This record gives sequence, structure tokens and C-alpha cells, in this order.
Amino acid sequence: MSDPVVLISEEEIQTRVGELAEQISQDYADAGEIVLVGVLKGSFIFLADLARRLAIPRTIEFIAVSSYGTGSRSSGAVRLVMDVRGNIENKHVLIVEDIVDTGHTLKYLMGLMESHRPASVRACALVRKAERAEVDVEVKYLGFDIGEQWVVGYGLDYAEQNRTLPYIGVVSPDD
Repeated sequence: MSDPVVLISEEEIQTRVGELAEQISQDYADAGEIVLVGVLKGSFIFLADLARRLAIPRTIEFIAVSSYGTGSRSSGAVRLVMDVRGNIENKHVLIVEDIVDTGHTLKYLMGLMESHRPASVRACALVRKAERAEVDVEVKYLGFDIGEQWVVGYGLDYAEQNRTLPYIGVVSPDD
């Protein structure tokens, strides 16, 4: 695989994370504490930066899912690997995702969180491939819309590589 080509710079990411944190803080200003639910592994860097910039009370939970498929294509089937550990009933929940591709995983997660009877559930995603959407799912807080290219960095990976890059870059997995 060749070195990633920068798609979204570190500076652009940090600016957008700040804007998202400001909007979320305004929207939840009267909500009391919110629960940020980070989707592992990809959201961990985005979640950390976002959480530090929020001006409202928050706690953090994690969830892990696996989607079935071959290579770089998902079948749409999602399996729960780890659910949230804390009680989120009657709390405001914000799912923090690294990437929304077909939408199947996020739709599954929204339904799963709803089953815990929270006060509300919304989604925040770093990037979305809107052209690949197969299901309708709302991303209330969105960092960037991107094309169909394979991206790495800032939590996103290809075969567990390049996850810790400070920017989002494009790679060609077939190299």
C-alpha cells in the first residue's frame, strides 16, 4: 500500500471538531449531562478531541460492533461485540462514529441505544460517504462528507494501519 495522500488536513479536522463541540454544547446546554458513546475502534481519537472541547457535563461509554462482509465491502449484517456498560436510561446519548458508509451500522446502533430507553439518541460522525448510503439514518453532527475513496488516519484504518495519523488520507488498498 502506498503512503496516504492528505484529503483532510490536521488543521481542518481540529477546526471542524471545535465547531461540532460548540454546536453540541449549545444544543445540549439545558440537558444536564450527556453520554458520549464511542464506537470502537475507529472513533477513539475523534471522541477524545470532541469530549475535551465540550462545554457541557459528559460521561463516556464505548461500544464495539463488527460488520460482516468480504474485503472492503460490508454485507450490512452487524454483530454486537461489546455493549455500553453503564445505565443510559433517561439520559441524552450521542453516538460518536468515525465513518458512516452504507448506514447499516449506525442504524443498528441507533436502534440498540433506543432499546436502553434513553431520553434521546443522536449521532455524530467524523466522515460520511453519502453516495454509498443504503439506509436512511440521520447524522445530526457531521464533520465531513467525502467520496468513495478508502480513507485512513484520525482513527480510521486499513488493516489496522495508519489509524494514528493526525490527518485523514486516501490510500489504495489494492497496492
